[in-house]
Amino acid sequence: MIEPDLSGRTVLVTGSAKGVGRALALATAEAGASVAIHYHTSADAAREAAEEARERGAPEATTVRGNVTEPDAVDAMFDAVEKDIGPVDVLVNNVGAFAPDHWEEIDFETWNTVIQTNFNGTYLCSKRALPAMREQGWGRIVNVGYAGSEKALVYPKNFPYFVAKTGVLMFTRMLAKDTQDDGITVNAVSPYVVENSDEFPEDAPRGRWAKFDDLEQAMLFFLDEGSEYISGENIEVDGGWLPERL
Repeated sequence: MIEPDLSGRTVLVTGSAKGVGRALALATAEAGASVAIHYHTSADAAREAAEEARERGAPEATTVRGNVTEPDAVDAMFDAVEKDIGPVDVLVNNVGAFAPDHWEEIDFETWNTVIQTNFNGTYLCSKRALPAMREQGWGRIVNVGYAGSEKALVYPKNFPYFVAKTGVLMFTRMLAKDTQDDGITVNAVSPYVVENSDEFPEDAPRGRWAKFDDLEQAMLFFLDEGSEYISGENIEVDGGWLPERL
């Protein structure tokens, strides 16, 4: 069990009112961090997550609303976190969107939303977090990807999601290179199918899908002080899944 000490750190996990994001935020609360629970529409769930974060050990926990695809909204979101609990030391870019239909059946609005949320949201939040991290000479960014992006997979269904997550992996490695002298690490955690997924394929590796705890352990590894020389890496939390290339 990896148990980093995040005392005195402020963590922002995007899309953390529910699901994977909530689990990741609560894991950092247990490690002693102050936590910002981000949401777009799930205000009640965000408040409940913040309360649970406090119960699990977070010195401070707040909620922050914002659309991560809009630059002004991202600025306002970070401003609010900085005012409430301090500059963001750890950013986990988790929020995302899916389009499970065949690519020809996806309208442009849906296509654009998936690209914007998964890729542009990661870009905008990371860019906004960097100045404070660079100023203090310490920061951690963890991007939630997709296991298939490491293998450059393409599928007709959910295609814009795969494109966006491949971009997230490329962005992760570029940003790791660009921040290597700043005391900042940038890494990715990439699951295949997680326990709260809407659809479950038949090829579950090791007889089960990824649990929240599997993702938490990978993220906490990157946040541990012993991992400060690891940047630009991607942990595929997929149980050894080896899909066919189409």
